[in-house]
Amino acid sequence: MEAALAELKERLGTLADLRRAANVLMWDMTVWMPAGGNPSRASQLATLETVIHEHEVDERFGELFEVLGPYAASLPADSDDACLIRVAHRDWSKARRVPTKLAADLALTAAQSYEVWVKAREESDFASFRPWLERMVELRLRYIECFASYDDPYDVLLDDFEPGMKTDEVRAVFAVLEPELVALVAEHATDQKDEFMRGPFSIDSQRALSRELIERFGATWDQFRLDTTVHPYETEFGLGDIRLTTRYSDDDLSSLFTAMHECGHGLYEWGVSPSLDRTPLCSGASAALHESQSRLWENAVGRSLPFWRWFYPRVQAAFPNALEAVPLESFHRAINRARRSFVRVDADETSYGLHVILRFDLEQRLLSGRLAVKDLPEAWNTRLEELIGLAVPNDTLGVLQDAHWSEGSFGYFPTYLLGTVLSVQIWDKARAAIPDIDEQIERGDFHELYMWLRENIYSVGRKFTPAETVERVAGSPIDPQPYLRYLRGKLDAQAA
Repeated sequence: MEAALAELKERLGTLADLRRAANVLMWDMTVWMPAGGNPSRASQLATLETVIHEHEVDERFGELFEVLGPYAASLPADSDDACLIRVAHRDWSKARRVPTKLAADLALTAAQSYEVWVKAREESDFASFRPWLERMVELRLRYIECFASYDDPYDVLLDDFEPGMKTDEVRAVFAVLEPELVALVAEHATDQKDEFMRGPFSIDSQRALSRELIERFGATWDQFRLDTTVHPYETEFGLGDIRLTTRYSDDDLSSLFTAMHECGHGLYEWGVSPSLDRTPLCSGASAALHESQSRLWENAVGRSLPFWRWFYPRVQAAFPNALEAVPLESFHRAINRARRSFVRVDADETSYGLHVILRFDLEQRLLSGRLAVKDLPEAWNTRLEELIGLAVPNDTLGVLQDAHWSEGSFGYFPTYLLGTVLSVQIWDKARAAIPDIDEQIERGDFHELYMWLRENIYSVGRKFTPAETVERVAGSPIDPQPYLRYLRGKLDAQAA
């Protein structure tokens, strides 16, 4: 038994190393690689995905799971070994259904398509991106068929990001949220322009402030990096190698919120117990749980008045020409104001969910054959106007704004709103556990909050299912009502 367990862990460790190596190549492709390197990089990623997949579906895993089944059953269900065997068995069973050639084609096309998307986004040229998106949809449909029979084709892709969740569960949550959010935007969204929020804001100063925030939240620069890219994200090459990315513009301060957002993702990965390293448990439990942490740090913490009582003097000192004469209350109101916007990542908290609902709707229609790729821009523009009341002026601000579809990440978008909803449930629990949390934040002290999150969420990684993890930390399933109360409270305070 000990020999079988040791062999399983070594094989899983090799697989983890390979996946982290693929992360390195992807990160370099989006951060540093010159555009001319794309053909070679796409080939490298496809080759590496072939090696990973062949290792992942090796029949030897099945033999080891058969031997280790009785051992796992004899252990407490929450023990590391029992969780490892259970999660690894599920991953192996799922991977075996996908041909290695298809896995490699998906990796190759994602890398090639990403570079086309970058240029198409810059030039607002959906026509040049369309053939690549059509190819990616075709590949994803082939992937879905690997899991026939299924209740809903979208279930297959959603499970990649939110294991165990069904599309009907998402629809039920979104059916509560959509009319409420539409009504809140209609009532509270304003076209008022806060001219002081247009800068100019030195990019060097934004970079320094972003780094200060990340460090103050708990990260250390011997284990974190912050770089720039077209579409910000976080990735990790190991427990001590967390990569954050951002982007800057001299006419807004969205980079500060991006830094807090991506730092939230990074803190989650960094906080996994070292005992789980080089195993499939060494990761966040799901995309929604991951997003709950990025949104908690960005919004629940980073848009709060106690936070800005601490940090606003630093921002004023960095940008005296723009902000020296602007009172804290005016600045705080500006960063929390409900506004209609075209771009999801720049959206305020009230309208943000409607951007996600739009993408969820379109993905379902694409994958069910009810919407052709060629008609996607028109469908996008029509739905955005229905939900938010804006006429999209070009595809850069519309259908081309996100990188996800170029990479084939269908099923990912709904987890952004699920995580946003969940962030408030977790925030409520954290506040109850740390009664003086506002006072701590006002001093710029985030240590107790970080340690509470680490103990209750980060450290356990993927040991439990997403639903179990949510129950453990929030005390109930994902519930839209606390989130709606949170939004109403903020908007009522703005209106007062």
